[in-house]
Amino acid sequence: MENNVTYTSAAGLQNMKDELVNRIKVQRPEIAQKISDAKEMGDLSENFAYHEAKEQQAQNETRIVQLQEMIVDAVVVEEKRGGQIGLGSTFVVEVNGAQKTFEIVGENEADPMSGKISNVSPLGSTFMGKNESETVEISLPSGITKYIIVEVK
Repeated sequence: MENNVTYTSAAGLQNMKDELVNRIKVQRPEIAQKISDAKEMGDLSENFAYHEAKEQQAQNETRIVQLQEMIVDAVVVEEKRGGQIGLGSTFVVEVNGAQKTFEIVGENEADPMSGKISNVSPLGSTFMGKNESETVEISLPSGITKYIIVEVK
């Protein structure tokens, strides 16, 4: 099995640990109870509740393994202040006359709707290593978009 480094903030690592504990201590017993209840209903071959619970169990166990691997391979990145844009940086850009704030985070923390972009995403990787006042051009399906880096916080 190949180990992949999981870049994350301290808060992101804690969120992964909290999710893992919840999946093991809360969700796993709840799903086991659903399976037990469904078995009591009789014929398992046509028992939708049983098959649904078994599917939930498989998904939960898969996520538990993913979380365990990500936690073991986690590299906590300290929030960067000023200078070049890198993992953990928060910065302000001007695009199409409007200002937007972004933060470069690890893949598991990415939430583009709240301005958290992954360091490996097309947008995030383009900003990596750039400085205040630089203009970055990014090719999007709608054409080339220019981003002016206003501030690296």
